[in-house]
This record gives sequence, structure tokens and C-alpha cells, in this order.
Amino acid sequence: MLKITKFGGSSVANATQFKKVKNIVESDPARQYVVVSAPGRRTASDNKITDLLYLLDAHRHYHVDASNVTKIIRERFLSIKEELGLQINMEKELDEFFANLSKMTQAEIVSRGEYFCAKMMAEYLGYAFVDAADVIRFKMDKSIDWEATTAKVKAKCAKYDHFVFPGFYGTDANGHIQTFPRGGGDITGAVLARCIDADIYENWTDVSGFLMADPRIVKNPEPITHITYSELRELSYMGASVLHEDAIFPAKEKNIPIHILNTNRPQDKGTIIQENIDQPSEYPITGIAGKTGFTSILVYKKHMSNEVGYIRKVLSILEEYHISIEHIPSSIDSFSIVVADKDVEDILYEMVARIKSELKPDRVRAKSGLALISTVGRNMSSKPGTSGRLFGALGANHINISMIAQGSDEMNITVGVKEEDFQKTIRVIYDTFVTKEGE
Repeated sequence: MLKITKFGGSSVANATQFKKVKNIVESDPARQYVVVSAPGRRTASDNKITDLLYLLDAHRHYHVDASNVTKIIRERFLSIKEELGLQINMEKELDEFFANLSKMTQAEIVSRGEYFCAKMMAEYLGYAFVDAADVIRFKMDKSIDWEATTAKVKAKCAKYDHFVFPGFYGTDANGHIQTFPRGGGDITGAVLARCIDADIYENWTDVSGFLMADPRIVKNPEPITHITYSELRELSYMGASVLHEDAIFPAKEKNIPIHILNTNRPQDKGTIIQENIDQPSEYPITGIAGKTGFTSILVYKKHMSNEVGYIRKVLSILEEYHISIEHIPSSIDSFSIVVADKDVEDILYEMVARIKSELKPDRVRAKSGLALISTVGRNMSSKPGTSGRLFGALGANHINISMIAQGSDEMNITVGVKEEDFQKTIRVIYDTFVTKEGE
């Protein structure tokens, strides 16, 4: 058994968290290769080191005194070093870093949170330190150079039985530091797992995996113990975020299970993400997620079905404004385009005017205040009457459905409701498929 074990920012926020990491790593000999993020918040009012580094770069860019920021960064790292009794000369490392800020790119500056954290963690665990800059390679188009990266990862694994690896960055074709998007430490762990064909990619964070619904809306929702990559993609898109979604793809390509675990509660089962799941589900659905802040643009034209390319012509107008489309529910003579409010807030009526003048529909109507809720489950297609139960429950609770969309794989049913019904809708769906199912 070989595991890639990644710890997020909350898991390395201070010396106490470092101690938890060590206990977790040492409890399983399969945890040979460890990836770490930069130290995160210690409290709700605290700052993440990466945020401070972005702030430091802004101060440098605008020639503003950054002594207060450098002081906070210095204290954060030195407090971990001193409390753990580490021998690494962090004072010298930090002095050199701050002295050379003017020569560094933003990517290099913000990557140092992971770099310094990994160096301290390596000493604390007694593992080798391997710099991501020597291993992760990006192509000119910013995609990963898998051939080069895989060769370098395997070479490091052959050289070291154990190592600690900083997440979030690598180097481009010119040898310059390049970062992943925020949350990219998750991606780094998945990249390493893919390169060495790991048996499991463990992602340790501050929650015990995914829940079937938002706990701010549903009281004590059931945990999701097993979920497929496809289900996770659906739920993540609708706002259920624990893992960076780009971290899914490297693991999915090799069907490597991703295990989400809680550093503060290592005894919890967590959530296993894997495409082929033999584990039977206790409930007909896997989870519920949703978002508010959508607008629906209804276009009606008599005999539209006889006019070739009409929908395409409408969509081409939105494309000119670079608008991403969420859903397009349709009927014989009408269709609706669902878009995010934030994408159209300044141009909505201009677009509607163009649709009217250029395409001459019989009616165009824009309606905001829409919420979308997705009910996701790999078992729904094999459970006759699932859609009927959902719609019946919403109707019985006087919730009007403005829009319905169902994926062709029958794994996802999305409904549009008024924003004021958002939370009520999620609670009704949860009660219908989880609470009553378990009674």
C-alpha cells in the first residue's frame, strides 16, 4: 500500500497542528510521501500565510512599507520553529527572502509559504525535503508536462524512502516558478499520486469529508462516506466545496481513490471518492447542493421548432458578451437561458434589447431572484419514481418550481425556485430522501 498524504493549511497552521500531522503520518507506514500547504488560519480572525504573501507582493509592487506584514509572517514561522525545537535556520531563510523581494515574481513570493512550511515539516518528521520547483513541470500553455514531471517524481521516490513536498507550485519551461490556482496544494497531491500510481490519495483538512447537505441549512446532515468523481463534480459545481475540483482529474485518470479526512478528528471515516463504488448506498440520493443569484431569460416565438438555428442565434448574442450558460430548459415554442446574476448585471437589458431587435421573438422576459438546487445520486436512475417524489414533496410544501433540468445520465435533477424558497427547498428534499428514508 502506497499513499500520497496531503495536509491543507488548517492542518499546518501552528505547532499544535504539526504535532497532529506527525501522529497521523507515523501511524501508517504507507504514508511515505507528504504534501503540505502554507500555514492557514489559527482562528477565524487570523490570516492565511498565502494571503499575507499576496499582500506583501502588493506592498512591494506599489512601493509601500511592508514592515508590518513581514513582521507577522516572520512571527508565524518562527513560532512554529521555536515551539517544536527545530534546528532549521528560519531566521536566515526569512531574512534572505525579504531582502530579495524586489528580484522576485509574484508567483515566487506567494509560493514561499508552502516552501518554508515543507522545510520545517521535513525536519520535524525526519523526512527528506524535495522542492516542487525541481519536480513539477509546466508547459508553455500552463498545462502540466506529464512526461517530465512523472520522470522527476519517480526519480525522487527512488532516491528517498520518505519526503515532504510543498504544494501549489512548480516551474515553467523557462525555469521560472509557476503556481496552480488558489487551493492548488490539492492539485499537487493528485499530481504526485498519478505519477507514482499511488493506491490512495489522502487529503487531510479540517472537515470529516462531505455531508449530504449544507449544515448551515440542514441540522446534522448525514455524512457521505462514498461518492463517485462524477457525483462530486456535480455537487462541487453547485457549491459543495471541500476539495479543489482540478484535483479530481489527475486521480480520476488512474482511478486512484481520494480519501478526504479530518486532521482534528482522524478517527472519523471521512469520504472516499472513487468512480467505481461497490459499497451500497443507504439512501436513494448522494447529496444536495445549490446556489442563489441566477437570472432566467425566457424567449418565446410561435413555430420556433420550424425555424432552424433560432436558439443558436440567441446564444451567439450571449457569446459576444462572454456569458457562461448554466441551463437551457426548452419546449416547442420557447426556451429559457439561465445565467448568473453577476455575469449580466450591467448588460442584461442591453442583451434583451438585441434579442428583440435582431431575432424578433414574440416575447422576451428576464426574471431574476432564481436559486438552483441540484439533487445528485448515482442510484437515482435505478429507483423508479425518484423525480415524482421530489416534485410531489416540493408541491406539497407549496414550493413553486420555475425550472427543471435533468442530466442524460439521470444522476442529477436540478430545479429552479425563488430565492426566498432556497433553504426550504433543500430541507424538503433532504427530509424526503434522507430523514424519512431512515425512519
